[in-house]
Amino acid sequence: MISVYDHGFLYGMGLFETFRTYQGAPYLLERHLARLMEGCRALGIAYEPDQGEIRSWLRRLMAANALSEAYVRLTVTAGEGELGLPQHGYDAPNVLMMVKPLPPVHKSLDREGKQLALLHTARNTPEGQVRFKSLHYMNNILAKHELRASGAAAGAEGLMLTREGHLAEGIVSNLFFVSQGVIHTPSVDTGILPGITRGRVLELAKEAGHATEEGYYTWEQLLGAEEIWITNSVQELVPITTLRDGDGAVTTIGNGLAGPITGTLVGAYRADTRIALP
Repeated sequence: MISVYDHGFLYGMGLFETFRTYQGAPYLLERHLARLMEGCRALGIAYEPDQGEIRSWLRRLMAANALSEAYVRLTVTAGEGELGLPQHGYDAPNVLMMVKPLPPVHKSLDREGKQLALLHTARNTPEGQVRFKSLHYMNNILAKHELRASGAAAGAEGLMLTREGHLAEGIVSNLFFVSQGVIHTPSVDTGILPGITRGRVLELAKEAGHATEEGYYTWEQLLGAEEIWITNSVQELVPITTLRDGDGAVTTIGNGLAGPITGTLVGAYRADTRIALP
């Protein structure tokens, strides 16, 4: 039972991490927990996760649900407080772990990709200096409502810009594109979530010898990209093969199929998930 006085419920004070398993083991768990702990410190929530304990908890939860692989959400709420803004930090957080089956994999997605639709809903500014993966998800939900009503292709992801008009991120993803052979991704300074998968893909790209750049970019630059993909911890890397603007005009990227750099990084990422197994 969680009290209605939990400040996660009353004020959205809480954080979560979403990740997935490979052969039953969580991938990049230490990075997810480090981001979670750093966010908790910034919010004054007294929580320091124990990686061994989290792994054990996950194994038991997956076994109880007869799952060999899982989509995992670990949530930390601030815990119970008074009605009104807090005067002190939170020393009794609630910690919850939830699992569900991974979404079905469509092998054609690696080659045919999906559509990325430009939204009118702007990305809101982050809660602090850097965006937390917090319980404040209204901006993303409003963007999802817009995407559903937009007429975009089935399965499309929605893209939000900053209020200044710079590329930000998808509703549930970070954005990458290739221009003149250089891999670009919006800077964390635009207010995007510093995604765990985003960070690992940047590392893998550099290890493979690709030039990378983080910066401020426009929709027009994206329209001229040679390749585009999006990332998140559950879907990995997903090629974007068409762009849809706010008026419904559709632009094909490259030859309409996943590009060579995208394919190389998909392979490198999946190889890394096998190497990283405990």
